[in-house]
Amino acid sequence: MSASFATPEGLRAVLERLHDRERVGYWGWRQDREAERLMQFTIRKYRSLARTHHCEPEDSAYAAFEAMRTRAVRCADDPWAVITRAVQVSLIAEERAAGLLCSTAQARRREVMRNHDARRFGEDETGFLELLAESRGPSPVDAAAAPPPLKPGETSPTKAFEALNLVISMFVALGWPINSATCTLDYIATRLIEAGNRHVAHSYLRRDQAGRAALDLDRESWATVLRIVLGNPDKAAAATRAGVGVLAMLVCDWKVVDLLADDGLVVEIRDTAPKVARRIDA
Repeated sequence: MSASFATPEGLRAVLERLHDRERVGYWGWRQDREAERLMQFTIRKYRSLARTHHCEPEDSAYAAFEAMRTRAVRCADDPWAVITRAVQVSLIAEERAAGLLCSTAQARRREVMRNHDARRFGEDETGFLELLAESRGPSPVDAAAAPPPLKPGETSPTKAFEALNLVISMFVALGWPINSATCTLDYIATRLIEAGNRHVAHSYLRRDQAGRAALDLDRESWATVLRIVLGNPDKAAAATRAGVGVLAMLVCDWKVVDLLADDGLVVEIRDTAPKVARRIDA
């Protein structure tokens, strides 16, 4: 004899009863015998779907349980159809989260789901050869890829990583601990590379409370550091030195000496340094 909840109307009746706390109490889902049989039935029903997405059958039961507690399922024309779709979406997110090495909530985001699964270095031959070619630089046969030779008296332009190291050195010289300066500037540079735009990176980092807390900076110091490194996002300051930021200025071949001549910049960098506890010698 099939269970009453195997049909859409039977499932609706069970969910309506379990939702009525006056009848089943607060712990109805935990103590009700029919609720236990319903979850066992759910595990069997979605076992193959869970295996398709490389998940455990119990994962499908949890996703189904979360869906069954919503009003949308109880009011749907076919509650089982809504639950099936909810379980499928949850299992897809679980599978993508395992591949991307991130949380299930992050894996549900469209911009994250488009990424490929994480791979170990050298896991596939193609990726290894690409990294090897990049590490060796352009081939001497390819004359177009080689930079033009420098004229006498000319110096090579400052590269992005060189500019970043100069900013770190400048922060350290003005009182920042070397570890704090390196971690903070590397974190900002990484987000800048991912965003591809100073203003987008500034907007993202300004709201990045987790990153700020990990770097041990208060809100005011964090905002000041972002303004110094990435520039003032105000449109009125776009054409000024403050609107460009020290990182872009160094890439444009400004000298550190010229930046340190700005007393206001020096004071801001010095005042934003993390307060490190001093050792008291006996």
